[in-house]
Amino acid sequence: MADPAAAVPSFEAVPVDSPLAAGLLHDYFTSRALGFTTHPGGYRIPQPDPAWFTPPAGVFLVVRSPSGDAVGCGGVRRIDDRDGEPCFEVKHVWIEPGSRGRGWSRLLMAELESAAQGYGARWIVLDTNASLEAAQQLYRTSGYAEIPPYNDNGNATHWFAKRVS
Repeated sequence: MADPAAAVPSFEAVPVDSPLAAGLLHDYFTSRALGFTTHPGGYRIPQPDPAWFTPPAGVFLVVRSPSGDAVGCGGVRRIDDRDGEPCFEVKHVWIEPGSRGRGWSRLLMAELESAAQGYGARWIVLDTNASLEAAQQLYRTSGYAEIPPYNDNGNATHWFAKRVS
């Protein structure tokens, strides 16, 4: 019998304003709001602009389990250049709790990086919150280095960058 933990997910590009993406983002934002304890005033729920995640400006991916269930999401979008070179930002990386611990977040990050490189990225940046310790570990072990803030995201406490080509 095959080890279910060894099965790999698939990734599907969808509009960020599609019902599927909206449902996953709702679950993600709800989980963030419930676990957000690092700033007074709570978690600010962002409203993703569909133009940000429309190729070639970016892409929004749904993670599908080997059985086809939508179990996570993440996106990458073009932002202002970094050091005069094309830069993309990773946003809304999330795997539902029952599907964690299988390495799927790392696979999603690799898929997002590949998409960004396909759109010309030389840098990829992201921001995160101190409460997301596992995410910070994922980013560090994926080659991201902590940098000074590159945006004014009130939810963020840590910023990372990675040169990709």
